[in-house]
Amino acid sequence: MSRREGSLEDPQTDSSISSLPHLEAKIHQTHSLARLLTKYAEQLLQEYVQHQGDPFGLPGFSPPRLPVAGLSAPAPGHAGLPAPERLRLDAAALAALPPLLDVVRRRQAELNPRAPRLLRRLEDAARQARALGAAVEAVLAALGAETRGPRPEPAAAAAAGVFLAKVLGLRVCGLYRDWVSRTEADLGQLVPGCPA
Repeated sequence: MSRREGSLEDPQTDSSISSLPHLEAKIHQTHSLARLLTKYAEQLLQEYVQHQGDPFGLPGFSPPRLPVAGLSAPAPGHAGLPAPERLRLDAAALAALPPLLDVVRRRQAELNPRAPRLLRRLEDAARQARALGAAVEAVLAALGAETRGPRPEPAAAAAAGVFLAKVLGLRVCGLYRDWVSRTEADLGQLVPGCPA
């Protein structure tokens, strides 16, 4: 064996050895953030429903599934994709959510001006989606996976009428919960000892 093969003097070996704990720490930290935000997303959805009045929150109420410009729910085959592709999709969805959450917050400010906690949660959710998206991008970069460039911001979804605006808000809050939860699961598969 030559002196450079496998020795600590090999810059590539040094780089990969020293970056492994850094990568694991970054993945673990991002997974912890996603786990925390999954809880917050569920709380946001529950609070959103509480402030919408009837028929929202009634047993058996099934709102129409309005399309949301630039964003859809995680696809059923998402879990079968390679980890970098799943994380890219997660990051793209998280990047699309803040402007949509901002639209919902503005509309709720008109419809429920006496719900400051809901408005604050919607504002926080937009910030949290940006932060989690940036953290996922950092994990992708640390994995050496290509990250896609800047994404176009989705067209602000505007729903005509109060009921449709409330349904659209419910859909956006649900998508926020779904994508944060999906991101948590995707990162969990990369965390050693974490149940997948």
